[in-house]
Amino acid sequence: MKAAFLHYGKLLLSSFILFIAVITVLFFLLEIAPGDPVQALLGDSPVSDEFRAQIVASFGLDKSVWERYFIYLGNTLTGNLGLSFGSSMTVAELIMSRIGNTLALALPAFVISTAGGIFLGAIAARTRSKALDGAISGTSVAFFSLPNFWLGLILIMIFSIWLGWLPTQGKSPYGQDGIALQYLILPVITMATTELAYKARIMRSSMIEALGQDFIDTARSKGLSRDRVMWRHALPNALLPMITVSGYSLGFALAGSVVVERVFGWPGMGLLLYDAVQRSNNQVVLGVVIVITISILIINFLTDVVYGLVDPRVRAKFARSSRSAS
Repeated sequence: MKAAFLHYGKLLLSSFILFIAVITVLFFLLEIAPGDPVQALLGDSPVSDEFRAQIVASFGLDKSVWERYFIYLGNTLTGNLGLSFGSSMTVAELIMSRIGNTLALALPAFVISTAGGIFLGAIAARTRSKALDGAISGTSVAFFSLPNFWLGLILIMIFSIWLGWLPTQGKSPYGQDGIALQYLILPVITMATTELAYKARIMRSSMIEALGQDFIDTARSKGLSRDRVMWRHALPNALLPMITVSGYSLGFALAGSVVVERVFGWPGMGLLLYDAVQRSNNQVVLGVVIVITISILIINFLTDVVYGLVDPRVRAKFARSSRSAS
């Protein structure tokens, strides 16, 4: 147990250091990026020098770069992400108003890609039909190679423009609140397809490896049916690599939502980030990336914890480390 706490303590420390590094690198990259956030806020309207100076002072832009960095770092560690240029809302309020929409895409896409990847990968490894295995494997490689934005545009062209079955933009009909199912279908499919293909390939390889283990031969020698050997013995062992892959894919879904939300006009964090970059709204850009970074770090930490709980090899390693330390 002591070894496990030490391991996870080191993981938390490295995650915190990475978090600080992300904030630092992104802050200074935005500082040297072209564009004037004050001018983007004021637009082309002529304003007096006094009014411009007032705007600069109100956002702390009259301070040196290092002063702004340490102030921002301290505020971030206390949960204050600052104010958005040209909005009466704080950055945290803007993100909270959008994060639910992003999760509404990411979570269904995660479930579909994980369940579908496990099923198709297991079937591809189980079947003795080279045609079926080749079809599943070939299709997985093809879909994994497709860029999200291209797939999204193709789906819009087929199901929205040609067939007229599904809407192209937004999350609900004009003037209505909430999320309508028909608006959710295409972006979820777009987000899930690439991950499903990747997970199917990983699951196929893992299942083939599991089916070649000695305990599978023992189960077969006891007269167990092929399906029982497959689903009760091989599958639980083949799922171990999928824990890590699935955890990383959920973080990727959150970070990769920018492209999908832009294609479908989905009002989530990704579209908020895109608009903030276009308007040189650095506070919002920093805030969204920080929230995504924290989410990924939390997901990776929980993935590591779950893997340690379900993998007997990791538990045995912690036990040996604890005995040697004592």
